[in-house]
Amino acid sequence: MAMTRDWDRRHCARKGHITYAPTEPELRDRLHVATAVGEAWRCLRCGDFAIGAPHGAGQAADAPYVPRGKALRDLFILRFLAVERLVRGVFIVLVAWAVWKFSNSQTSVQQLFNDDLTLFRPIAQHYGFDLDHSAVVDSIQKTFQYKHSTLLITAVALVAYALIEIVEAFGLWAAKRWAEYLTVVATAAFLPLEIIELTHKVSGFKIGTLALNVLAVLYILLAKRLFGLRGGAKAFEAERHGASLLEVEAAAHQASLREREAQVAEGAAGALANVHRTVPLDRVAPQRGGAVDQPSRIVE
Repeated sequence: MAMTRDWDRRHCARKGHITYAPTEPELRDRLHVATAVGEAWRCLRCGDFAIGAPHGAGQAADAPYVPRGKALRDLFILRFLAVERLVRGVFIVLVAWAVWKFSNSQTSVQQLFNDDLTLFRPIAQHYGFDLDHSAVVDSIQKTFQYKHSTLLITAVALVAYALIEIVEAFGLWAAKRWAEYLTVVATAAFLPLEIIELTHKVSGFKIGTLALNVLAVLYILLAKRLFGLRGGAKAFEAERHGASLLEVEAAAHQASLREREAQVAEGAAGALANVHRTVPLDRVAPQRGGAVDQPSRIVE
């Protein structure tokens, strides 16, 4: 519990408290207190009292949803993934733009590369590098042999992939459920390609990217209960609203009412039992049709 409250308070320290005044009297009394310097209301995130007027008022059902505890940590992870998707999408857009520019000036770029290669060949030979048999140079030379239409298709495909990443980023930042589904489906669809790429050449960057995508898919699937896992959307909504401060206070109020009713019922039963035990015998009427000289029966 301490870790949860510390997390909530750190967020409130950076973003400020969020207070709300429900119109229901029982909830209003649990969230409000009068102090010597003015009224104070409980923060819906960290639960501490904040001096000043509430930020909003109305029925409890209309109160803003304020993530706290586990929901707040989940939101932080989603926004981390959103930033990673946005950076990746912007980078892919730049690559697509470079491919498109290259397709429109392929001949001039090839001529410029060949001129520079001729210029740097003596320098490379001086340091023992053979540019004519370099794998990097061979790969660049192969790109000049691609058709213009092939390069355009590649640029369009890259732009489409980048748009998917950017849409995922904005949806995850806003914690939209459709964005979670899109992220899981799109990321899982590209996992086989990443594995095939690793079989061709292993690198730390590729391994890290694959591990991050696998963890992201598993986390969103399980934590957000997608595709009916762990109870599905209903269980997720119940868990989310169950962590709301207003829901907690409402449940505490109902529990207090039930406890009070139980105490009243127990006290009434005890008082009734005492009445039965203390009734004098001469106050009890004899059974009709029975002998008067026989003792009367008292029902406990």
